Amino acid sequence: MDKLEPALSRPDPKTRADAFKSGMRRLASGVALITSAAGGQRAGLVATAVSSVSTSPPTLLICVNRNASAHDVIDRSGAFAVNLLSAGDVTLVDMFSKTARRAERFTSGDWRTLVTGAPLLGSALAAFDCQVVQRLGYETHTIFLGEVMQVRTAAQEIDPLLYMDSAYRRLERAA
Repeated sequence: MDKLEPALSRPDPKTRADAFKSGMRRLASGVALITSAAGGQRAGLVATAVSSVSTSPPTLLICVNRNASAHDVIDRSGAFAVNLLSAGDVTLVDMFSKTARRAERFTSGDWRTLVTGAPLLGSALAAFDCQVVQRLGYETHTIFLGEVMQVRTAAQEIDPLLYMDSAYRRLERAA
């Protein structure tokens, strides 16, 4: 007779969340500024989780906490830009990640607009101008799917800003 396995039990939610965060710290990610504008108000946030969804039509996915100051601006405008940052953009990251520096956010950098009116950083390695085509609520976040209307790439050496293990890093070429 086979011995029955004990029922699987889930660890408590805090233990699971801490383990998840610990594991995700091992994932090196590019750093992006997600920006938007609505009714004369510009807003933005730093993101390390941006994903391509499709090439036909070109579509990106962003996840934004509903408590983030940029959330409602993105939702109202129905548009956002994904600005991929270079290693030289750490000062902008500091401005966009600290509430105390909110008033400074668009005072540095060369900001432009394309089709949707979302702010694009002129020095970004690449900037994607996106029209929201779908919203999906999940727990504390809204998942925005944005059809890419235009892409702008900078004519500079690619030196991306990376984030891993709670620190910003540069990419070094393997030997």
